[in-house]
Amino acid sequence: MKNKTIPSEQTQTEAMKIAKATQKTNQTKEQTKLIAQGIEKGIALYKKQQKEKSRQADKAKKKVQKQKQQATDSVEIIEPVEAVSSSKSNTLPWVLLAISWVGFIAYQFTQS
Repeated sequence: MKNKTIPSEQTQTEAMKIAKATQKTNQTKEQTKLIAQGIEKGIALYKKQQKEKSRQADKAKKKVQKQKQQATDSVEIIEPVEAVSSSKSNTLPWVLLAISWVGFIAYQFTQS
């Protein structure tokens, strides 16, 4: 059994406006009404296609978000190891700076 959808009032008025705008001379009201019904079906089909496209886009978006989430989860597991090595690498410049200042001060005292 087919699901027959009834177009909205706005769609019906829009279809009738379009049908009347394209109406030819000697065209009966019944013919205009049939044209309007065809336009309504076209609008309904268009809306159905747009909903399907929207669903597909949502599915793709959710899939990408899920992949990003999985990627960030795996990165978070790796980060603590990197944090330990980066803390060591952050102290090295400060140690070298302190040694150079000590050396500079010692050089100044030996020259005086």
